[in-house]
Amino acid sequence: MSRKAPVIETPTDIDITEILARIPHRYPFLLVDRCEDYRPHESIVGIKCVTVNEPFFQGHFPGYPVMPGVLIVEALAQTGAVLMSKSLDVDVGGKAIFFMSLDNCRFRAPVRPGAVIRLAVEVLRARGDIFKFKGRALVDDKVAAEAEFAAMVVET
Repeated sequence: MSRKAPVIETPTDIDITEILARIPHRYPFLLVDRCEDYRPHESIVGIKCVTVNEPFFQGHFPGYPVMPGVLIVEALAQTGAVLMSKSLDVDVGGKAIFFMSLDNCRFRAPVRPGAVIRLAVEVLRARGDIFKFKGRALVDDKVAAEAEFAAMVVET
């Protein structure tokens, strides 16, 4: 009788407590509620639940609230920062992850209150403390925005 080695599963979900420990963003600028499908150095899916109470809806736009595209891109970047922080086990006490570049950004559909955005981020390249990502923001399996972006770990 042969024995199989036990399968050790790495948790792939990241809750808000860990997100708050990994990135410095806070309300009203924290744009990731939780993460799923974390694969070290490879990919992650961030989740943002958009509510009508978001502070930006007061002025963007009265009578027809739409989440600003730059904030959707920021949510992708924050999701990438969570992936970097966890993959590299960054000491957040003396370091931060900064956005470096944005390429091939496209906005495909508006994001309205009540939406749940799935922020699918994958690593294109990683060299030391610099990562290049491809991200897609999806609402109901439709692409709302997509971009390539880079980030790096810096001393604070």
